[in-house]
Amino acid sequence: MPSSTTQLPADDCWKLFRSADFGRLGVIVESHPEIFPVNYVVDHGSLVFRSAPGTKLDAALANEVVMEVDGFNPDTSVAWSVVARGSAQRMISIDDVLESAMLPLFPWQSGEKNNFVRIVPTIVTGRRFVVPASARRGPGLSDSHRLRIE
Repeated sequence: MPSSTTQLPADDCWKLFRSADFGRLGVIVESHPEIFPVNYVVDHGSLVFRSAPGTKLDAALANEVVMEVDGFNPDTSVAWSVVARGSAQRMISIDDVLESAMLPLFPWQSGEKNNFVRIVPTIVTGRRFVVPASARRGPGLSDSHRLRIE
């Protein structure tokens, strides 16, 4: 068990991205940061999500973005966080659209989400750390908020 914060190599970061299907997309909207919850899949060294037209899509395509995913294993008391930073591209070529339609990516929120967006990371970082028992007693790490990983 790690005794302090451990920086994760890129391969471990990608394993953790693959272990989850929900993350937080960070974008810039009118000069200020915004965060949107999105479900996603890992595909060919990138992260793919679906979006309806609007603020999230416009902002993602206009600037660099970040995707953050985290989790906690109550059996080991280890928490982790991974971040991918890069550019987002709407998938518009026929080949990309057909390939993306085959991905196991189904929006959790109702409404049409016909835009497939690929985040191509320029950097992927992550860290893992032990959560002290005193910190685990609060509501922040209730069973409904825990993500188990192996």
